[in-house]
Amino acid sequence: MTDYPTQPTASHFVNGAYLEDTTGDVIDVIYPATGAVIGRVHAATPAVIEAAITSGRAAQVEWAKLSRREQGRILLRAAEMIRARNRELSVLETHDTGKPLQETLVADATSGADALEYFGGLAGSLTGEHIQLGEDWAYTRREALGLCVGIGAWNYPTQIACWKGAPALACGNAMVFKPSETTPLSALKVAEILHEAGLPAGLFNVVQGAGAVGGALVNDPRVDKVSLTGSVPTGQKVYAQAAAGLRHVTMELGGKSPMVVFEDADIDDAVGGAILGNFYSSGQICSNGTRVFVHKSIREAFLTRLAERLEGAVMGDPLDEAVNFGPMVSEGQIAIVERYVAKGIEEGARLVCGGKRLDKEGYWMPATVFADVTDDMTIAREEIFGPVMCVLDFEDEVEVLARANDTEYGLAAGVFTRDLARAHRMVAGFEAGTCFINSYNDAPVEMPFGGVKMSGVGRENSKAAIEHYSQVKSVYVRMGKVDAPF
Repeated sequence: MTDYPTQPTASHFVNGAYLEDTTGDVIDVIYPATGAVIGRVHAATPAVIEAAITSGRAAQVEWAKLSRREQGRILLRAAEMIRARNRELSVLETHDTGKPLQETLVADATSGADALEYFGGLAGSLTGEHIQLGEDWAYTRREALGLCVGIGAWNYPTQIACWKGAPALACGNAMVFKPSETTPLSALKVAEILHEAGLPAGLFNVVQGAGAVGGALVNDPRVDKVSLTGSVPTGQKVYAQAAAGLRHVTMELGGKSPMVVFEDADIDDAVGGAILGNFYSSGQICSNGTRVFVHKSIREAFLTRLAERLEGAVMGDPLDEAVNFGPMVSEGQIAIVERYVAKGIEEGARLVCGGKRLDKEGYWMPATVFADVTDDMTIAREEIFGPVMCVLDFEDEVEVLARANDTEYGLAAGVFTRDLARAHRMVAGFEAGTCFINSYNDAPVEMPFGGVKMSGVGRENSKAAIEHYSQVKSVYVRMGKVDAPF
């Protein structure tokens, strides 16, 4: 690999050490800001996959012998180490994803540390319960599932590795994590730090590869749980594979989320929410509120203020902390966005700004806003996963709620209004798993995150994640004689 800070030293991290097997397919690591190849990793071979699974299962047995408090202490130590190395990890994340350093410094490794800290602190409290049944009694044990497989997306590689790894480890499991082949580097450093913090060798392994490697992991009978962050088509495929073995699953998939701005909303707050919900990470966030329903009476004021605020977008070298808008992750992803922009224009939406790729190296698409969008347009129906905002008009609360819910997705939804009674009516009516009032895209680890409908199954973060990474064993204790009919 090209030499730069915190460079991982091999393609995989297995059984407590970096591991290389150059017979695996070559995966180029491309810096999105320039399109240059900055490194290469190799996809996991069957031998690497076998080593990851075997060492993971063996380590899980040893991990289970520790007390929950001892397990939590290791996770807390890893969180401290990640925070201490935040800048170098953020530089790596910027190289991996293209996201500006201004963003990665506050939103990537730090949120991973938050997850490790939260679940590390929670570990000691993960107990069963006593149930008195007259003279008899019962008790429950909260036990690990065993070996979990995590499959990550390319938009938040450090965060996702920790969002999946932290609850899995806190519940006593081992994990084999496969990052996206587009962003393979950051998860390796998470594994390295976890091991350095005291995690037993093999408990958190990272292997590289595309769908074939993911399929091999998901279909292995020794795997007890699969957690995926990705697209709906990928989720459907992985869910079906996991179901064949009756494995536990968490699916955090895509969305086409609504953001509703009423006539009494604070315009600046609403515009700020729309920027966060459409252009942060260059629009590459699954929960983004890309259908912005703006009350007709304030539509022009909203668009005017949005245009003024977008002048503050600074595109340039992502390692320059003055830059706040980075490139898209890959040539393939920017090509998808270009096709959707063309489709929006073809179907009659009004292009307010952006829409044209910058003539420079790398994968640069400016903030793009469409107005006069209707519900039946392709850009209002399908997930674009890029910096494209669709502004739609509405006049009535009942009408806009029905339109907001008219989608196969249900990941997130937001509402901006000073009328809090109306705000709570709206979030009660939204068919979405994660909702926001006068805000958008906040994701503290203390709050469950996940969707409904085609946007996923299960929840990440918070105490809710514990239920997805552990199982309850019930024990009945009879204190007297057994009364049987014969």
